[in-house]
Amino acid sequence: MTSLLPSTQRALLRRLAVEQSENRVPSLIAGLIRDGATIWVDTRGKVGGCPSTTDTQYRIGSITKTFVAVLVMRLRDEGRLDLVDKLDEYVPGTSVGKRSIGEILSHSSGLTAEPAGQWWERTPGGNAAELLSSIDEHALRPTPRHGFHYSNVGFGLLGELVSRLRGVAWREVLQREILAPLGMNRTTLGPVAPHAEGLAVHPWADVVLAEPTEDAGAMAPAGQLWSTIDDMARWIRFLSGDTGEVLHPDTVAEMRSPGSVNDGPEWRTGHGLGLQLLRHRGRRLAGHGGSMPGFLATVWADPAEATGVVFMANTTAGVSGAFATDLLDLLAEHEPRIPAAWEPRADVNLQFLELTGQWYWGTTPYVLRVLPNGLLDLSPWQGRGRASRFRANADGTWTGLDGYYEGEVLRVGRNTDGIPTHLDLNTFIFTRTPYSTDAPVPGGVAGWKPAG
Repeated sequence: MTSLLPSTQRALLRRLAVEQSENRVPSLIAGLIRDGATIWVDTRGKVGGCPSTTDTQYRIGSITKTFVAVLVMRLRDEGRLDLVDKLDEYVPGTSVGKRSIGEILSHSSGLTAEPAGQWWERTPGGNAAELLSSIDEHALRPTPRHGFHYSNVGFGLLGELVSRLRGVAWREVLQREILAPLGMNRTTLGPVAPHAEGLAVHPWADVVLAEPTEDAGAMAPAGQLWSTIDDMARWIRFLSGDTGEVLHPDTVAEMRSPGSVNDGPEWRTGHGLGLQLLRHRGRRLAGHGGSMPGFLATVWADPAEATGVVFMANTTAGVSGAFATDLLDLLAEHEPRIPAAWEPRADVNLQFLELTGQWYWGTTPYVLRVLPNGLLDLSPWQGRGRASRFRANADGTWTGLDGYYEGEVLRVGRNTDGIPTHLDLNTFIFTRTPYSTDAPVPGGVAGWKPAG
């Protein structure tokens, strides 16, 4: 484990200790990840009479949903389904059949939060047929379109979708397609020693109650998994883009894009495709929280800073919502990330240099730069406006990867000598000088003249 300064470790430990002590958490373990390495782990409280370790399992609850979402996106990337496809095409017979797979992934389908019947998190779960038959007209909420409404039931349906398209139980697909390739050997459907016991703490006395740990059956895709700090550190790296070929990094970036938001004066939290999103002090975090009777857990990844945080606790309630982000804040305050030293790159395509430098959209100056990995960046010169990265295509065009021009095609216009004269970006013309007469500017260019 990478070492932090003693002062940083003390600040982090104190925050952990205050959380565990003041909120009376039986055991609490947390870790920080930076640049792919676990740089800090500490714990308070005990499991079986001893402090927990990075190999101690806790139930991670709804973090399970992020794994199910990855299984669905793998099917999408293979061409087995599309996110706009209706659920009825794959899992017919429910009242939500006309909603799309993408809506279910982003919790905007209008489907009820919880399944019919008893409190599902504390009782043995039924099979898929029982779950499907219970999703009738009463399972839809009044405002399904474009609105956020969290749904555990939706991920039960997505687990069944995976099972039907793969021909085996979703848990087998999970093991084969995610856990084994990523080496997450301590992430399991049920507890495997060493593991914590799920506990509830009495609100007015220092005594605890053992919580039930039932198999959720068809609802397991919504919150069944158990895991460890070590495995969750690997999952944070995955969410940041170190995907181990389980998914393309661009697909994970797509999952991190907002699909629905929790409305308010300004949106701070929302959902992508199976991922919770959080904006915090300039950071854009992606991950998920998890709660099941006796357990709480959270993972956040900050891809821009190559940083992440995870905590696990064996308590039904008590860990504050700010705990995980407080740890990130302390790390940034005490040991801000030091950028890697700049060095010239050997992988720059020198043919792209002719495209670099100043371009103008009308009278607005832009700058085009060459990025690593064969990408181009087109950004406003003063940093305000539409910015996008582009990847080269075999035919000499470029496709936008993000921002306003995501998915749009950029074409390079050249004169008879082959020198670039303009960029045609989905009808917008960028020129080397403002409204250059050497480029086909729509509406024509009459020439500059003094005002008046």
